[in-house]
Amino acid sequence: MAGKDMTEKTLEAYNDVFADIVNVLLFGGRRLVREDDLEDETPRSVYKADGKLHEEERDIAKRWKDCGVRIALFGIENQTEPEGNMPIRVLGYDGAAYRSQLLRYKKYYPVVTLVLYLGYKKHWNKPLTLYDCFQIPDDLKPYVNDYRINLFEIAWLSDEQLGMFTSDFKYLADYCVQMRKQNDYEKPSETVAAPDMDTIKHYDELFKLFTVMTGDPRFEETANEVRKEGGPRTMCEVLDRIEARGEARGEARGEARGEARGEQKGRINTWLVAVKNLMKSTKWTAEQAMEALGIPAAEQKELKAKL
Repeated sequence: MAGKDMTEKTLEAYNDVFADIVNVLLFGGRRLVREDDLEDETPRSVYKADGKLHEEERDIAKRWKDCGVRIALFGIENQTEPEGNMPIRVLGYDGAAYRSQLLRYKKYYPVVTLVLYLGYKKHWNKPLTLYDCFQIPDDLKPYVNDYRINLFEIAWLSDEQLGMFTSDFKYLADYCVQMRKQNDYEKPSETVAAPDMDTIKHYDELFKLFTVMTGDPRFEETANEVRKEGGPRTMCEVLDRIEARGEARGEARGEARGEARGEQKGRINTWLVAVKNLMKSTKWTAEQAMEALGIPAAEQKELKAKL
């Protein structure tokens, strides 16, 4: 999980990917946030409580500048499994961001946090609001402020939403959708714009993420091969190589198994003649003959069946 978390952060931390995610999920595909309008914000907030310093760290945080004025801080939190205390966590992150503004800026700006749920086996089934995290007496509810998280279930995005992505994030989103629908990923879907022609920009980060998410090292290995050869840096090129590589490995394993089985069959026939001759000349049982000849226990069962 730690490796997956780090690779997700590495890809999404690029301004073009971050802006793409915000534009599609928050603004319906309108290109309101440009990558040049984003500034990195430290994801770690430090505060003092009980006489001690404490830290709160979100996954990624960036400031969005508009005409030179900071108007929003977008944060992204990645989740591959539903988490029950997410509203409390997000409230803590956002509160820390507002608290830091009191110390650093004369003008304040809103904070927006996106929670990207990358799980595809089941819907998010944990609280989405602060109210859902605990029981509140009805008489007390008017005095407890609720807090709702902005959760996006990537594997349940529509084809229209998938087609809006322009950055490398579209391949991750497409992977989640396909795994949810058919539990398989062989090639980019037709929904992803021109997958056979689009050059991948953040090559290493994307395929390291695919390797971690699938547990298949061929993604990163094959991607490195294609890059070294100077070939097209497209998803289809890499996936075609992976498929061909898998077929070649399968054929090689089949041949190796066939050769090994042939060798074993030859040994069994040789042992069979020797055991029969020894039984005939000594009146020994099959077990005694096989023991005397030193036949491995693994092959004695097959010999007995033939005898």
